[in-house]
Amino acid sequence: MPVLIEDHDPELTLRPGTTKSDIVAYLYRNPEWGYSPQEITDALDIPRGTATTTLKRLFDDDYVGKTDDGYYHALSDREDIRRYVSSLDQLNRMFGHHRDVDANPEQPETRIGEGFTDEELDAELTELEDDMDELNE
Repeated sequence: MPVLIEDHDPELTLRPGTTKSDIVAYLYRNPEWGYSPQEITDALDIPRGTATTTLKRLFDDDYVGKTDDGYYHALSDREDIRRYVSSLDQLNRMFGHHRDVDANPEQPETRIGEGFTDEELDAELTELEDDMDELNE
């Protein structure tokens, strides 16, 4: 995945789609709350051992904070992680709905472009390319 150089932080070792990334994103989307490993397990549907181990590593690497009684939370001084999570959210807004077939279970799964004429698909592609050109200007 390409990175925007001005926002790139080589010290940030998070990769989208990993448990580590998912936990960090969850905590930084909810920065006012602290979560126990069990709450992270339930929220993200991951094994408890995976959550506990990953949270400990994230804490040791200074990605998240931890209260004395075991609640993990986002760190207010990690602007680099906030930018990372913001980028994930933007990507999800742009492309996430294309993969979310379960959001409408009564609707049968269809292939991209199915039910459209070549002219309609060409027009949609042209419109998307124009939008991308505007963003790059």
